[in-house]
Amino acid sequence: MADTGNVLLVTGASRGIGAATARLAAQRGYAVCINYRANAHAAQTIAQDIERHGGRAIAVAADIALESDVVRLFRTIDQSLGPLSALVNNAGILERRADVETMSAERIQRVFATNVIGTMLCSREAVLRMSTKHGGRGGAIVNVSSMAARLGSPHEYVDYAASKGAVDTFTIGLSKEVADAGIRVNAVRPGLIDTDMHASGGEPGRIERLKGSVPMQRGGTAEEVATAILWLLSDEASYATGTFIDVSGGR
Repeated sequence: MADTGNVLLVTGASRGIGAATARLAAQRGYAVCINYRANAHAAQTIAQDIERHGGRAIAVAADIALESDVVRLFRTIDQSLGPLSALVNNAGILERRADVETMSAERIQRVFATNVIGTMLCSREAVLRMSTKHGGRGGAIVNVSSMAARLGSPHEYVDYAASKGAVDTFTIGLSKEVADAGIRVNAVRPGLIDTDMHASGGEPGRIERLKGSVPMQRGGTAEEVATAILWLLSDEASYATGTFIDVSGGR
């Protein structure tokens, strides 16, 4: 079913920054695809909340590390919401805290498969749909990187930090590649944000431990990151591409 409005895909949107972005985007008039890998209940709850408030949303399961899942995800959006106009590459994983000397190849491959390859595959499918060279109307992509890309995350998640460094480089390269095709590509780099990703890394109290290293002396919220993402997607950022917003409290 085609739609003449703005259609947004947010990957990894069942929790945290992705969920906050999906909700805020719906409030601002986007029809939203809430992508998730495993937590169907959380994703469907967000979609139902959006629809209850008059918006349009679908929840679609797909592991973005798998090319076949990515292709199916985008085809589902084509059929259910209409022409894609925006993509937020938010899905990302990290493993438990570890030094590089103990990291297995399998661990590193898992992190890069989702954080880097998944981001690139989703961007590929978005460009094929949004590029004016392919008959699209243009659009915007925002990649969710991390301050870890600049800080390195020693003794914690160097593999995750390296994957986000790759996302930064990809953001710059893709932005230059598609600038003349009506597509803007930017990124946000969240710092210490209060989401359950820290628990995934084995330290749910990480923000409390590290907030003293943040000039603003606190962790950030998912909603604060979502606001930056929505600005980069909006026409207010019409001359911004290949750029980054650090949402990190000055860290």
